Amino acid sequence: MKIKFYVLFAFTSIFLSSCKEDSKTDLSIAEADQPLTEYVNTFIGTGGHGHTYPGATMPFGMMQLSPDTRLDGWDGCSGYHYSDDVIYGFSHTHLSGTGVSDYGDVLLMPTNKPVLYNGADGNEGYSSKFSHNKEKASPGYYEVHLDDAEIDVRLTVTARAGVHEYRYINSENQYVILDLLHRDKLVEHDLQFNSATELQGKRFSSAWATNQMLFFYVKTSHPIKNWNTKYESTPKVLALEFDNPNNEPVTIKIGISPVDAAGAKRNLETEIGNRDFDTIKKQANDTWEKQLSKIVIEDENHDNKVNFYTALYHTMIAPNLYQDVDGRYRGMDLEIHETQDFDYYTVFSLWDTYRAAHPLYTIIEQERTNDFINTFNAKYDEGGILPIWDLSGNYTGCMIGYHAVPVIADAYLKGIRDYDTHKAFEAMIHSSIQDKLGLESYKKYGFIPVEMESESVSKTLEYAYDDWTIAQMAKAMGDQEKYRQYIKRAQHFKNMYNPQTRFMQGRYRNTWFAPFKPEEVNFNYTEANAWQYSLYAPQDISGHINLMGGDAAYEKHLDNMFAAQMETSGRHQADITGLIGQYAHGNEPSHHMAYLYNYVGQPQKTQEKVHEILTTLYHNDPDGVSGNEDCGQMSAWYVLSSLGFYPVTPGSNKYAIGTPLFDKATINLENGEQFTLIKNGEGKYIDGIHYSSSAFAKAESKIDSTSSLNSISSSFLTHEMITNSGTLIYHMSETPTDWATAKEDRIVSAINEEHMPAVPYIESGDISFSETTTVSLNSIDENADIYFKINDDEFKLYQEPITISEPLQLSIYAIHNDKISYMVTTDFFKYDKNMSVVLEHEYANEYSAGGNDALIDGMKGTEDFRSGSWQGTQKEDVVATVDLGSSKDISQISTSFLKDQRSWIFYPKEVVFELYDENKKLLKTVVEKLPETGKEEIVAIYDVNINTSVKNVRFVKMRAVTYGKLPEWHLGYPYDGDAWIFVDEISIK
Repeated sequence: MKIKFYVLFAFTSIFLSSCKEDSKTDLSIAEADQPLTEYVNTFIGTGGHGHTYPGATMPFGMMQLSPDTRLDGWDGCSGYHYSDDVIYGFSHTHLSGTGVSDYGDVLLMPTNKPVLYNGADGNEGYSSKFSHNKEKASPGYYEVHLDDAEIDVRLTVTARAGVHEYRYINSENQYVILDLLHRDKLVEHDLQFNSATELQGKRFSSAWATNQMLFFYVKTSHPIKNWNTKYESTPKVLALEFDNPNNEPVTIKIGISPVDAAGAKRNLETEIGNRDFDTIKKQANDTWEKQLSKIVIEDENHDNKVNFYTALYHTMIAPNLYQDVDGRYRGMDLEIHETQDFDYYTVFSLWDTYRAAHPLYTIIEQERTNDFINTFNAKYDEGGILPIWDLSGNYTGCMIGYHAVPVIADAYLKGIRDYDTHKAFEAMIHSSIQDKLGLESYKKYGFIPVEMESESVSKTLEYAYDDWTIAQMAKAMGDQEKYRQYIKRAQHFKNMYNPQTRFMQGRYRNTWFAPFKPEEVNFNYTEANAWQYSLYAPQDISGHINLMGGDAAYEKHLDNMFAAQMETSGRHQADITGLIGQYAHGNEPSHHMAYLYNYVGQPQKTQEKVHEILTTLYHNDPDGVSGNEDCGQMSAWYVLSSLGFYPVTPGSNKYAIGTPLFDKATINLENGEQFTLIKNGEGKYIDGIHYSSSAFAKAESKIDSTSSLNSISSSFLTHEMITNSGTLIYHMSETPTDWATAKEDRIVSAINEEHMPAVPYIESGDISFSETTTVSLNSIDENADIYFKINDDEFKLYQEPITISEPLQLSIYAIHNDKISYMVTTDFFKYDKNMSVVLEHEYANEYSAGGNDALIDGMKGTEDFRSGSWQGTQKEDVVATVDLGSSKDISQISTSFLKDQRSWIFYPKEVVFELYDENKKLLKTVVEKLPETGKEEIVAIYDVNINTSVKNVRFVKMRAVTYGKLPEWHLGYPYDGDAWIFVDEISIK
């Protein structure tokens, strides 16, 4: 960064001359033109695939009291979808913007009849029609009119408790339904009446998180004179009837707890007690007003301000408090713990939020960031590892990477350290040395082979970034040994780069996965395709640029991505939305990409794309988010990008500059200081930046002033600049400029130490062959020496292609600049050259297992269908005819099928083998029924082994009969889904 210093008169003259005609530019104290809570539209994201909820919650609170309009389905994950017109009730826990349908605990629904079922089957139930024109919501508050029963409902909350208010049309038939069966699977429950106005209980449930424990305590304003249930034992669904002769508003106060019912009662009494509805509502609004004022926006565009404050709101409703007022909480061991030293949280969607949400928190939520990391340390003590995606004391096993690691490192490197830093570092290392989720292969080979683990490309790339953050923290802590170890691992991303295609690509048995289509969504990537992951090397963008062939090639790849056809192929991935070409803003792997132009000296292109995303993919309407909101990440992108910067590489303390959206923004820091950003002029292009730091002026005794001016010609800001008191002025232009285009002005991310050679790869040659195959080896490192050995022979220098005629093992490694790469061993297979196969079904390209001959190539699949060794087809029978090449006497026919019902893969109903002679005369038919498909979600391989004695067989035809439509009990049934068949290897003896 090039900075020039000026004394006060220079700053004044330059600034005033550039701004004298811009009446909107103002250096005065930030002022909101109306309460900031009035800019929040809690319905943004409740339409489309945003998966948000509109109900009442507090900043990072435990309770999310919101209406439920949808009982299941992907777009019902939050419990509410704007397109619905029926409310089933109001439950007290919800997830914001996720792709899973957990929570929805303890449903309450006011009604005028004691009906004990929800009416989802179309029959009369306790659910009610509603309309949006009789529905309102704001931070901490929700109201709606239930049309069927003519009941007005109001909801408000504290952090751990909530208040319902119901206004019935008359004093008769005033019921409220308490439904513990609602939403996910109920595995254990309890319900006790303490008095006519008090009851308590528990609800333990299972879904994505398999052991969720919630306790509740309820206090009503009016006595319950009667209750009905159809359950003889402890009731699961009740109709409670109130005694309310004067038809007063009925209030229900409820506290929740992850610990016990006593904790739920204490939470309610402490946070609400005897206070009335409107007092709690005002308290909630005041709290949100203070929270939202951490960033004050001044601008004339109303919708932009609504988008901003709604986004800021969405970044502040997760993670969720998971601790009672007395300090007790339920840990990852599902035991009860207690601390008074920090607040304990759950719902860390870290694969999403490490990118922008947590970096945002390091600016405006530093105290809470300390609590988050203290929580991580506690979870490490309780469960033995840092969380990846934890929910209610459960490790969900969802998503990839170990992204608590960059959250910790980013905070530590920014000086946020109010936690046991040594334990945090120990936990980071511990996460990185596991053997699950592909890490065993990653550590052994420097990448994850396709055949070893699903989503191998994405996992390799994200592990490498996580390892870089470990290296940075190790360096800052003075641990040079760990720094050297992990800065080498940070270079593993290079092993996924195919120089022929210039994409990050799967390595299948050390060849490049084929056939390769960059737009194809397949099992090599996580919720993405090659376009959306091939620009992920945030720790070494310079190294990636060099791999791509330099600045021009890298820029062209970016251009091509944004200009590509928007269609994807392969498996359907609902998360891939918000497309600009193949850039998918609706999902997180793309989020940094618009900023990458800065790294090749083309910041004006970053400015164009960022402005386009800000103004076309965020809207003030229910479908105003281009993809799942994902616990604040989608919104954090908007918050930071609209301010004009973004953390491409969390852990570097640098923010790539984009383009500001607002006339003025003031960040009110927790230390009492302010950082102000001003947009001077019109247009989306930056013509220059000036920065005044009062902290610098205070430290510079030679300058007799309270302010100084820095002219910034580099395309990044530092964390220190933002968190110190100061002012930054963006000078804007309506046409592109040459600001920050010079090489010395570019933001840089590079690994320049401890070079680690890439693992050489098999450039050509067949892994499975019938007679001979010729194998060529190569490396992405120019002038690298490649060494190979066959079976147990000695290693020798590779100088020319290797001809292979028998099954064997080939081991290779490379030496580059006196550094040695990892070694990889590949098995080669030989099959009968006279054998061939003809397929009458169509297999999916992403499940090709290598192509047409996959069923006779000798390579068997594993239990992971995404490993690349199974051939998969959907909606049709598998029909394959094997030509033995000549007439033979056979004694056995074998094949294998995979079952992974959660992934829609079912065994076929039956498999039929027809044996023909060379004239295609049918000699024999053999039928085998496969096991009945039950509801259990297990992964298994069924081997079909048929012993039969038939002479003079030339052709063996196999037909595997598809299961067909998914059964009613399957999660995919509402989508009218069809089962897949996954088959591998037809063996004939």
